[in-house]
Amino acid sequence: MNLLLTLAFLFFIGSVGGWVLELFFRRFLSDANPERKWINPGFCTGPYLPLYGSGLCILFLIACLEALHPANNPVLDKVLLFCAMAVSMTVIEYIAGWCSLKLFHVRLWDYSNEWGNVQGIICPKFSLFWALMGAAYYFLVHPHILDALHWLSRNLAFSFFIGMFFGVFLIDVIHSAQLVSKLKAFARDNDVILRYEAVKLQIRKAQEHSAGKYHFFRPFHSDRPLAEHLKEMLSSLESRKNRPHS
Repeated sequence: MNLLLTLAFLFFIGSVGGWVLELFFRRFLSDANPERKWINPGFCTGPYLPLYGSGLCILFLIACLEALHPANNPVLDKVLLFCAMAVSMTVIEYIAGWCSLKLFHVRLWDYSNEWGNVQGIICPKFSLFWALMGAAYYFLVHPHILDALHWLSRNLAFSFFIGMFFGVFLIDVIHSAQLVSKLKAFARDNDVILRYEAVKLQIRKAQEHSAGKYHFFRPFHSDRPLAEHLKEMLSSLESRKNRPHS
């Protein structure tokens, strides 16, 4: 099957699956959500996280390199494979987080309280998590990828569904980018860094306090202008002057 269609399929599966994983992680395990609220995770509005979609594509490509047997030892080959997966995912995570901070002054996630973190973007704890995710992918998912792709090749109508997904995804990215540009303007004018999830929680709390309707898939929508919510958060925001230099 065409590699491009294969990667498109994997991006779709990874983005949606990653969104579900992050949804439950933020609800039950995240320290940033002590009130245990359901939070729509990620940059986009819809149920997908491009970071995970890109990551699954990378894991697939790395797993395909196993046939090269770089160490000529089955166990060591697996160790090198999982290390390569962890490093690749950490690099993707750093690039996405760094670009968000550098270009928009917005933290999409924050590891500042984790040991060994780099600019609050990556840390050893989550690099280990990526290694474990890579191992889980290799043993539980990768063996079935070819079967899934074979099914896809016999059900080409599903490729039309994937095309629709990318159409909606592109529109969502454009909409989310416009929203982030507003956050960037506020952050630049006030010389601060905004935490994406904290802004969502602030709006949710304000909506609940005023007995207004909270929109799970429109977490930045409220009865008041976004600027008012941001001004209320101003005293608790991270100053750009104290941000570690890259």
